[in-house]
Amino acid sequence: MRYTGPKVRLSRRAGVPLTRKAVRYFEARPYPPGEHGRKTSRRNVGDYGIRLLEKQKLRWYYDVSEKQLRRYWDLALRRPGRSGEELVVILETRLASLVLRAGLAPSIYAARQYISHGHITVDGRKVDIPSYLVKPGQVIGVRVRSRGMQPFVAASEGVYADDRIPAYLSVDHKELRFTLVSQPVREQIAIPVDEQLVVEHYSR
Repeated sequence: MRYTGPKVRLSRRAGVPLTRKAVRYFEARPYPPGEHGRKTSRRNVGDYGIRLLEKQKLRWYYDVSEKQLRRYWDLALRRPGRSGEELVVILETRLASLVLRAGLAPSIYAARQYISHGHITVDGRKVDIPSYLVKPGQVIGVRVRSRGMQPFVAASEGVYADDRIPAYLSVDHKELRFTLVSQPVREQIAIPVDEQLVVEHYSR
């Protein structure tokens, strides 16, 4: 089941800001949420707790449920590369993840909503499944009838774009369109997670 509560609380639980919005809140309150958050020590967590938290961070960062993450883990195991890296690549090539990376949405939650509401196309066809796995060469864009909406007007001006667009994407913000030019490799994916701890969690 996906978490639907306050998103900044997840960053405080994880110990790192998981979204852009969380950065300033996290700087003001860099301790776990709750009545006893200030008194909670992250140092007292055992090996299992550390691995579990890293798995949860991965889940929260990509906004996927436990069931979905387990399914992606099983898929990663069947791929020829290192399972932890393959897991991250699978999560990164989800449609919602790429819409965020390309700067068409301010957060993973907004990206999911835009897709679910039918505003996003893949190769010219509407796709309303945030978990859709994009293949190299596919072109993602915003439906013509949706381009006048305020969030997409902002996106066309580069408001949501990071300073550096990942090398595996070719993005045209003015046209509200981007292409996955190649399969990402782990070194190109900047996430605050140590996937080896996730591997150890699932391999225990």
